[in-house]
Amino acid sequence: MRHTRSVSQWFVTALALGGLAFGLAEPPTARAQAPAGTPKTRSVGTVVTTTAGKVRGTGSDGLRSFRGIPYAAPPVGDLRWAPPGPAAAWSGVREATTPGAPCAQPAGLPVGIPSESEDCLYLNVTAPAESDGKRPVIVWIHGGSLMYGTGDMYGPDRLAAGGAVVVSMNYRLGVMGFLSDPAVEGADGLGLEDQQAALRWVRANAASFGGDAGNVTVMGQSGGGYSVCGHLASPMSAGLFDRAVVQSAPCATGGSRTRAEARAEARRVVEAVGCEQNTASCLRKTPVAELLKAYGPFNEPRPVAGTKLMPLSPAEALRTGRFNRVPVLVGVDHDEERGAVLGQELAPGGAPMKPDEYEPAVRKQFGDRADAVLARYPLSAFGSAGEALAAVRTDAVWSVPTLDTARLLARWTPTHMYEFSERDTPWFRGYPAPSFDQRAQHMSELAYLFDLDLFQDVKAGQAGFRDRMISTWVGFAESGRTDWPGFRGADGHVQTLASDTWRRADFARDHHYRFWKNRG
Repeated sequence: MRHTRSVSQWFVTALALGGLAFGLAEPPTARAQAPAGTPKTRSVGTVVTTTAGKVRGTGSDGLRSFRGIPYAAPPVGDLRWAPPGPAAAWSGVREATTPGAPCAQPAGLPVGIPSESEDCLYLNVTAPAESDGKRPVIVWIHGGSLMYGTGDMYGPDRLAAGGAVVVSMNYRLGVMGFLSDPAVEGADGLGLEDQQAALRWVRANAASFGGDAGNVTVMGQSGGGYSVCGHLASPMSAGLFDRAVVQSAPCATGGSRTRAEARAEARRVVEAVGCEQNTASCLRKTPVAELLKAYGPFNEPRPVAGTKLMPLSPAEALRTGRFNRVPVLVGVDHDEERGAVLGQELAPGGAPMKPDEYEPAVRKQFGDRADAVLARYPLSAFGSAGEALAAVRTDAVWSVPTLDTARLLARWTPTHMYEFSERDTPWFRGYPAPSFDQRAQHMSELAYLFDLDLFQDVKAGQAGFRDRMISTWVGFAESGRTDWPGFRGADGHVQTLASDTWRRADFARDHHYRFWKNRG
């Protein structure tokens, strides 16, 4: 029996706060030393020619930024729920200084921007001002449970300063990107197809921005990480990327839905907006606001397995080796569920979990396994009931399936696994201090890779740690290697990443892996 917690449930609790080569390799560097005879770096202008026309960005501090570049045609009118088509060409120079509109999404969560826009398929590029034309390219897929978010929320300057060309995109979310009604056949994976269109754009245009179009890393966290799982599994993503980074998204237990699950969700939407008759035409005429309301704010959309887009679920694709085999960096945060539990206590009317609430919470989630779980995670071993519950849920839902994911990947392709374990991480900006330390909660590693308004600033004393994180991510994008050994066999190397230590973790023991597998 598998007990999982949907990623969107984490964001439900986050609502309270608003309403990431086998063997030992050399340490990665931001840019490896160029061999003799390679072209020297050169300054690149802020006007760049793309396949659709010229764009003008901005430049400062050794970087160039281009925002709001269309990578596909606006999916509006009769094109609502149609696959992404090519963006129209333009003449002259298009200003690329403002991000495109966020894709339609509900209000409520700090990881999103309320929007009713359908004209939203735009991307952003941040690149070093000087390049030899061989910079590794990182394509960032934002998280948000495939329901919320925008690419431009995640400031990429540090990764770009580390030597990468960084691309982020908006893609259709929720009801607009994953609706599985027969009347709009094929619409149940459009969010993933949008991302594929952006990856094709990158292959065609990366060189114009100083990037190596033959060295593209697709990278995502949470909902974006599950998208990367989807690209590993999808034959339609074959050849679009050369490496992958999966953060807080265990492919072994997520990444797709069954047809029955998706169809049941679609029926509920169709009935709620009154489109039982002439369904396709009716749905395309229904205002976005009504569709968002009918779909609800806390769903967990995923592409449907058993389709041309995704013939196998990511778990089955990894198990059988029928996936796009590229080097993968996969990881999880040590204390994923602490943010969820803390979010509950900060909700209106919420309070820190009382000791006598711990056992009922465990029994509710784990049923006939609760006695064994309570024996393995006794309340007396933790500082509070909230910390105990967070530890249980972290191990069951995140840590164990992430180790399973690494084991599956490593059977077929070079794999490196990390655990982000920093204890002194930034808390959410502008919110009361939590009742216990958030530590390496869900999303916490992002504060070290991106500039995010969501979090307080990283501590000044952690600048070196942050630089090493960035160097590791950029180095992996460049070479497919890390400064720790690749994951091999059942007990492969898992690297702890923290400001006070950078060493091998005893991951399986720390997270009671055998206990959870024996109780499965």
